[in-house]
Amino acid sequence: MRVTSKGQVTIPKGIRDECGLLPGTEVEFVRDNGAVRLVKAGANRARGEEIVEHLREAGRRGNFSMTTDEIMRLTRGEDWGTGSLEEGDGDPS
Repeated sequence: MRVTSKGQVTIPKGIRDECGLLPGTEVEFVRDNGAVRLVKAGANRARGEEIVEHLREAGRRGNFSMTTDEIMRLTRGEDWGTGSLEEGDGDPS
């Protein structure tokens, strides 16, 4: 991996996903015995708080158009047309 002329690097997707580094996540660089570590700024925030802030920021930018009901159906894995759960979601019924 190389640092670009602008001082940028790409964090691999697997690491971003595993660490919950969403677009807009604030990070800090920390010196550590001659190495540099990337850590989330305000690492004490709960994951849910981070997701809520991400959704709020998307709404402020005007590029988020899902309703609360649509978000809830999506997080529950419900079918958009019928409100029933999709096959293979772990629901025993």
